[in-house]
Amino acid sequence: MTKPTVKFKRLSGRRPVIIQILPALVRGGVERGTVEIAQAIQAAGGRAVVISNGGPLVRYIERCGGKHIALPMHVKNPLRWPGLRRQLKTIFQAENADIVHVRSRVPAWLALTLAKSMGIATISTVHSRFAAGSFLKRRYNAKILDAGQVIAISNYVHDMITSQYMGVEDRLTVVHRGVDTEIFDPSAVSQARIINFADTVALPEDVSVIMMPARSSSWKGHFTLLDALAKLKDLNFVCLFVGASDGKAGFAKDLTDYAHAVGLEGRFRLTPVVDDMPAALMVADVVVMPSITPEPFGRVALEAQAMGRPIVAFGHGGAVESIEHGKTGWLAMPGDVDSLTENLRTALDLEPRARKALAKLARAHVDAHFSTNKMCQETLKIYRRMLAKNQKSRASR
Repeated sequence: MTKPTVKFKRLSGRRPVIIQILPALVRGGVERGTVEIAQAIQAAGGRAVVISNGGPLVRYIERCGGKHIALPMHVKNPLRWPGLRRQLKTIFQAENADIVHVRSRVPAWLALTLAKSMGIATISTVHSRFAAGSFLKRRYNAKILDAGQVIAISNYVHDMITSQYMGVEDRLTVVHRGVDTEIFDPSAVSQARIINFADTVALPEDVSVIMMPARSSSWKGHFTLLDALAKLKDLNFVCLFVGASDGKAGFAKDLTDYAHAVGLEGRFRLTPVVDDMPAALMVADVVVMPSITPEPFGRVALEAQAMGRPIVAFGHGGAVESIEHGKTGWLAMPGDVDSLTENLRTALDLEPRARKALAKLARAHVDAHFSTNKMCQETLKIYRRMLAKNQKSRASR
C-alpha cells in the first residue's frame, strides 16, 4: 500500500488514538478494510487500536505497530452488554481514545453512546444492506447511524440509508472500498505461485477457467451460475467455485448434486477459501459475481479488474459502480440466466488483443477510482476533520 500523504497533527505531544471496533478479524472484506485502515493510521502518525473477538488477521494489526484488544464484540445478547460497556470504558480511558470507529451494528450498540458520553468523536461504516423489517429491526439497524460521521461503502448503500432513515444525509459520506493494487498486481505474481494454485485444485490443462470466488451463501448465486453454465456446454471450460467448500456442511453437497443434475459432472471444482487470491485469479479466463441479491459493493469485482481479468456480474447494487459495462467487464440483467450466459460467452470468446486491452483498462479503472490508497486517504481525511472538530469543541468548554 502506498504511504499516505495525509498526516495527523500531534495532540498535546501525543499521537491521536483511533479505535476501530468490529465483531472479529476473520477473512472478509470488512476485516481486510479494518486492517488496511489500521496500517494507514500508523503510517499517518496515529495510533491504531482494534477491538474484536480475534481471528487470523490479528497478526497484521500487530505487524504494522497497531494494538489488538480481544473482547467479544460479536455478542448479541443484551444482558451481556452492560459488562462489555464497562470494559470498553476502561479501554477508552486507558488508551486515551480520540475517535471510536464502529464497523457493524453490535459494536454500535455497545460503543457509540458510551464514546459520546466521554467526549470521544464517533464514526461508523455501513458495509451491508438493511432489511426494512419490523419496527424493532429498524431500530436495531438504525443504531449504527447514530455516529457523528457515517461512511457508506457505495452509492448503493448511501441511497439505501437515505431512503429508509431521516436526518442522516448531512453526516453521511461515501468512501468506496478499495483493493491493494500492489498485492493484486499481475506483474507481482510469480509463475511458481500460479502453478502451486493450479496443482492444488487439480486444474486440467487447455480449458477455459471460469471462477466464482464467494462464500457458501445461497444469495451469492452459485446455483444461478450453474444454470448459465449448463447453457455453455458446447464450450471447453471448468468452473472453480472458490470458497464454496467452506461453511455450511450441506451447501457443498447441494451444489454438487445440482451441478450433476444439469449435466456438469467433471466440469467444476469446489475449493476452500484461498490464501493467495492474486495467484488464483491469474488462472481465470473470466471471473463471475452472480449475486441474486444486490451486493452492497462487491470486492471480488475490484480484485478481478486489478488483476486484468474479465468480470461478469449482475447489474445491480455496487457492481454498477465498480464495473464499466463493455469496457472493464459486463453487467448482465439482474437474475436473468440467459443474459448471464450471453455475457459469459462474450467474455470467454475474447480475442487475445481484446483481452489485453480490457486488462489494461480494468487495472487503470481500479487504480484511478478504487485503490486501497484512495480509500485510506479519504478515510484519514475524515478522521483528521473529526479530530480538529473535537479539539476545537474541547477548547471552547
